[in-house]
Amino acid sequence: MNNSDKEQMDKDVDAEQLAVEPLTPEEMLDLKSRADRADENWERLLRVTADSENYKKRAAREKTDAIKFANESLIQKLIPVLDNFDMALLAVKSAPTDSPSLQAGITMIHQQLKSALVETGLEEIEAAGKAFDPNFHEAVSQQETNDVPEDHVVQQLRKGYKLRDRLLRPATVIVAKKLPANSK
Repeated sequence: MNNSDKEQMDKDVDAEQLAVEPLTPEEMLDLKSRADRADENWERLLRVTADSENYKKRAAREKTDAIKFANESLIQKLIPVLDNFDMALLAVKSAPTDSPSLQAGITMIHQQLKSALVETGLEEIEAAGKAFDPNFHEAVSQQETNDVPEDHVVQQLRKGYKLRDRLLRPATVIVAKKLPANSK
């Protein structure tokens, strides 16, 4: 038996195996229902896989945010202390004092606290002279003036703060309003 005879026998065997009897209508229905279930299972697998990937991404983002903003509550408690230091500095500078070392000490402590908070990501919101932004400013009143453009901050009453990109406290401000045309 040579190679060509062997190849011919293999082809005959393959042809016999491929000669399949036609399916009955019941077998066709069964095959279609199995194909439908296979499609449903495939779609379910795709949805579950997508849900799993979304969960992993959300969990990673929440973990990153938790680490990034872990000190938020502590910093919020320290902001009033920073405000009190600002007021103490103003009081010491405006009052006649025989002790310049008191003023220097308060200034040093204030700077040290401020530096530590800035290192953790705290940022002051500068508002004076800038356009009013309700995302960062809390307007408590309006003041008629021609010195500052309308809808800009005339005066900042209380500093605002952000921790990285998250607002901790809006700046409390007074917003400029145009003077009436008849009054100059």
